[in-house]
Amino acid sequence: MSETAKINIQGKEIELPLILGSENETGIDISDLRAKTGAITLDIGYKNTGAATSAITYLDGELGILRHRGYAIEDLAENATFLEVAYLLINGKLPNNDEYKDFDLNIRHHTIVNEDMKNIFEAWPTASHPMGQLIAMISSLSSFYPESLGTGQNEEQKKLNVYRLLAKMPTICAMIYKKSLGHPFNYPQNKLDYVSNFLNMTFKHVTEDYEIDPVLVNALNKLLILHADHEQNCSTSTVRLVGSSHANLYASIGAGVAALWGPLHGGANQEVIEMLELIKADGGNVEKWVNKAKDKSDDFRLMGFGHRVYKNFDPRANIIKKACDDVLNKLGIHDSSLEIAKKLEQTALADPYFIERKLFPNVDFYSGIIYKAMGFPVEMFTVLFALGRLPGWIAQCNEMRDQKQPIGRPRQIYTGEILRPYVERGQR
Repeated sequence: MSETAKINIQGKEIELPLILGSENETGIDISDLRAKTGAITLDIGYKNTGAATSAITYLDGELGILRHRGYAIEDLAENATFLEVAYLLINGKLPNNDEYKDFDLNIRHHTIVNEDMKNIFEAWPTASHPMGQLIAMISSLSSFYPESLGTGQNEEQKKLNVYRLLAKMPTICAMIYKKSLGHPFNYPQNKLDYVSNFLNMTFKHVTEDYEIDPVLVNALNKLLILHADHEQNCSTSTVRLVGSSHANLYASIGAGVAALWGPLHGGANQEVIEMLELIKADGGNVEKWVNKAKDKSDDFRLMGFGHRVYKNFDPRANIIKKACDDVLNKLGIHDSSLEIAKKLEQTALADPYFIERKLFPNVDFYSGIIYKAMGFPVEMFTVLFALGRLPGWIAQCNEMRDQKQPIGRPRQIYTGEILRPYVERGQR
């Protein structure tokens, strides 16, 4: 393969270096294109633009491959805890026993939020959207830890920011849920593991104990792992772009939460449940709605089927399908909307229309069903997505800083008015 790519612009030919990734991905380095030619590339939505080199996550949509630091997502979801995957993403390797113990203890040490933060919660209406609250709370952490604002932080301060974020995120998420119900907040129980602690803070009532079900813990642990990082998506790119200005880590992560809030990004599993409720309200005739999805003249789409990146199958969906079945069987739930989901799944896996177009259930289809079965309202689904994605955001932001990448500054092609004279208001 040639080590350069040639481009001819208005008769002027230049050579641009090729960049080859460790998995043979090929990129054209256009860093000097504007300086040498005066031209820029136009790539609306950045779908063909690599804004970074990264050693964190490898994704091949054609082959259905997802790996973190070289480890297959199937192996991580089957064998690791969420905190092990968080350590892997942030530190570049899986922890040994001593490293994991130290990492876990540091996170347990920082789970309680500042009492003044509870006053912020009290000021919000009960009906406030959970994602709006999460953005505000994550961003506000920099106000409670002003030492995090400096750009010359040592390694210990950087680690402390990471511990605080990972520790306080589940506490804040649980507080948001309790706020929506008008219930008092539960304090963390640091004798519990990360996922069990979150479930206990979320679902424990003041007057009774919460029974921690290992099936639910296992399912949520897998879901968090499956959402931990997904390469350069909308929210991750946002975190890197904001972080490139040397904004503090809390502000950068808060920006990622804001990007995730959009229904085109983090709201897909919520749309699955809304679709199921729509079909349920219409009488539950699955065949009718499947036919509507197959009708090109009909605007209806089956949510949670297919994926804009994975062209054959979503490797995460194969993993979480079993956990979904385990949760439904364990809880013995008889919910008509979940029964509709099972029928939709069976139809998609057997119908030639879906098979030929590779429209199989994806991770959002199953995650929405699991969250609903566990008792989470749909407004909390994207909050849970953010909880899982947090270590990926941290790793990506830290990597960008460690590589000393410059501040992000996209260009544009101007299409507005050319120079024109100013006319006094009375003469316009």
